[in-house]
Amino acid sequence: MSDTGFDYAITRTLEAPVEKVWQAWTVAGDYSQWASAEEVALDVRPGGAWSSVMIIPDGTRIPLTGSYTEVVENQRLVMGMNAPGRDEPVLMRLDLATDGESTKLTLSQTFDTAEDRDQAEQGSNFLLDGLTAFLA
Repeated sequence: MSDTGFDYAITRTLEAPVEKVWQAWTVAGDYSQWASAEEVALDVRPGGAWSSVMIIPDGTRIPLTGSYTEVVENQRLVMGMNAPGRDEPVLMRLDLATDGESTKLTLSQTFDTAEDRDQAEQGSNFLLDGLTAFLA
């Protein structure tokens, strides 16, 4: 993570092989099923763009865009998200590791403020709850 800023890291063990978890993050049809997202487009390669429309629980639709900065199949995705009012994208790092027949997943980000970190961490836990249910 970073020596400056406000970090979070969420680690979960998912009852699915690493290849299935990777596919859930990198195949648009799978991603849309668990991430409460529509209009998903994923070009999973360094420099490739992604976009989706996130549907939050109250029904609000939030368009999101970004790009991939690092892609190591079945191991790591680093995704940048374009955020209003920021010159640089907000980076999210996803690390995967085989843990027997399960997958250890760690999702991490760094923010400028504790408020932004706390909001993103809450959203990431919501996202991972959907992933856990999808893989069950």
